[in-house]
Amino acid sequence: MIPTAEPAQGNHRATYREVLAEPRFRLLFSTRAVAITADSLRITTFSVLVFSATGSALLSALAFGIGFIPQLFGSLLLGSLADQLPPRALITGGYALTCAAALLLALVRMPVVASLGVVALVALATPVFHGASSRLVAQCLEGDAYVLGRSLNNIAASGAQLFGLALGGAAVAALGPHRALAVSAALYLGCALAVRIRLPRLEPGEFGGTPGSARSDGGAVRASLHGAGLLLRERTVRRLMLAQWLPPAFVAGAEGLIIAYAGGHHFAPGWYAALMGCLPVGMLVGDLLVGRLLRPPTRERLVVPLIALMGLPLAGFAAEPGVGVSSCLLLLCGFGFAYGLGLQRPFLDALPHDGQGQAFGLLGSGGTTLQGVGPACFGSVAAGIGTGGAIALAGGAAALTAGWILTWHPPPSPVPNHSTGSGNGTEQHARSSPAQ
Repeated sequence: MIPTAEPAQGNHRATYREVLAEPRFRLLFSTRAVAITADSLRITTFSVLVFSATGSALLSALAFGIGFIPQLFGSLLLGSLADQLPPRALITGGYALTCAAALLLALVRMPVVASLGVVALVALATPVFHGASSRLVAQCLEGDAYVLGRSLNNIAASGAQLFGLALGGAAVAALGPHRALAVSAALYLGCALAVRIRLPRLEPGEFGGTPGSARSDGGAVRASLHGAGLLLRERTVRRLMLAQWLPPAFVAGAEGLIIAYAGGHHFAPGWYAALMGCLPVGMLVGDLLVGRLLRPPTRERLVVPLIALMGLPLAGFAAEPGVGVSSCLLLLCGFGFAYGLGLQRPFLDALPHDGQGQAFGLLGSGGTTLQGVGPACFGSVAAGIGTGGAIALAGGAAALTAGWILTWHPPPSPVPNHSTGSGNGTEQHARSSPAQ
C-alpha cells in the first residue's frame, strides 16, 4: 500500500532525546519555532494594521493571506536553488529577509498595495529557505529519528502558532501594530544570527549541491521548472505529495467555517476561539502519541485509518451539534493529522538525492496554497447548504482521500538514482509542513 523502509531498520523506534542530541537539528528546530512565533505575530499584526488604515475587511483578509499563494510560484520558479546553494547562507538569508520586510512595514508608511507587495515578494523566496532547512534536517537525522524530528517540528509549530497569536494580540494592545511588527523583526534577527554563528558552513560535497548547474542549464528559473516537472511526473512522489496536500486542505476548508458556524448557532462569545483551538491541540497530542509510542511500521500502517479519523468526525457537523460535541469532533479531527508521520520516510525514500531541497519546498508551498484555497471553496458551498453541511462535506472529502490511498500499490522496483534505504542523506539518500 505505502512504500516502507528496509526491514533491517524499519522496527527501530527512536526517541526524542536522540533527536534533540543532534546539534544541527536542535539549532534548526529552536530557530524554526521562534520564527513560526514571529510569523504568527507578523501576519496578524499586519492584518490589524491594514484594517486600521483602510477599514476594509477584504483588504485585511488579503493582508492575512497574501504570504501564502506566492509560495507556490516561488517553489516552481526558484526551488532548485535549495539544492544548489549552501544551506547556512540560504537559511540565514531567509531570516534576514523576513526581518528586513517586517522592519520596513514597521518603520515606513507605505501605501497598502506597496506593503502587500513587500509581503508577497518575501513569500516568493520562502520555499527556497524552507527547502534548504528541510534538506539539512534530512541529512542530520537517520531513519526513525528523522520521522521523530518531523514530529517535534509539528508539535513546536502548533504551540508556536498558538503562542504567536496570543503574543500578537498582547503586543498590539500594549505597543500598537507598528511596534509589534518591530518585535517580530527582532525575533527574525535573532534566528538569523543564531544560524549564522552556530551552524557550520558546509562545502558543496557535504550538502549535495551542484553549484553552477542552474547557470549551465539556462538559469535558476529554467532549472526549477525542469526539476518540479521531474518530481511531479514521478508517480510515487506525486501520490505522496497529494496525500500530504489534500486532507489538510479539506480540513482547512472546514476550519474556515468554524467562526460562521459558532455565530450561526448563537454560541456564547469567545466559544469560537475555543473551537478553533481544538484542532491544533488535537494535532499536538496526536503527533506526540503517535510519534513517541508507535513503531515505524505501525505508523505507516495507520496512515489510512488516521486520515479517516481526520474526516469522519467532521461529518458529524451535518447533525448541527452544540459546543461540547463540536469540540470533541474537532479534537479527533486534529489527532488524525498524525497520519503525516507515516508518510515521511516513504516520501524521503522516493526523492532523487539531488532534488530533495526543491521537493521539500514544493511540498510545503503546495500544501500552503491548497490550504488557502480550501476555505474559499467550502465557504462558497456553505452559502448554499449551510455551514454544518459544508463542514460535513469537507470531512467526507478528506475521508475519501483515505479510500484513494487504499488503491495504491508499491512500485515494483526502486526508481533509478533514488535513495532506497533510511540512512543519512550524504550517503544513500537524505528529508519538515508545516508549516508550515
